[in-house]
Amino acid sequence: MYRLAIMTVSSSGYTGDRIDTGSQAISEVLSEPDYAVVEYCIVDDDKEMISEQMTIWADRSDIDILVSTGGTGLGPRDVTPEACLSIIDKEVPGLAESMRSETLKFTPMSMLSRSVAGIRGSTLILTLPGSPKAVKQTLEVVKPVLPHAIELLRSANLENHPN
Repeated sequence: MYRLAIMTVSSSGYTGDRIDTGSQAISEVLSEPDYAVVEYCIVDDDKEMISEQMTIWADRSDIDILVSTGGTGLGPRDVTPEACLSIIDKEVPGLAESMRSETLKFTPMSMLSRSVAGIRGSTLILTLPGSPKAVKQTLEVVKPVLPHAIELLRSANLENHPN
């Protein structure tokens, strides 16, 4: 089972003025028995808050994959990609490129997504759009390769930290 952390980035969700539907879409696509949600939170559209929470979760040994929803567009408060890029060790551009390329078949708006993917330590991080429909379409693109990616990261972690 892969251990999943879900982060919703939304100022209105953070203040309780909006219902979080993006996280539900993530947990529907990445569901049991393959995935177990071990952490969930809503954060404000604030680069420092996003990067701090991503760092805390990615540095834990009990989280394999961190998926965020929201903050990947062109708005002035859309800073999730910048927050993620500031804390990752390596980018995984093929994931983000594939997400945009494949979802372009559904909507030309996917060209406006600034989603990124990367790793910090042994945790895979994906930043997704805020729309539940876009979340589902995007995750379905990368879902087939996620287990292999996570297993590679787990193996690398065991090699670097055998105890």
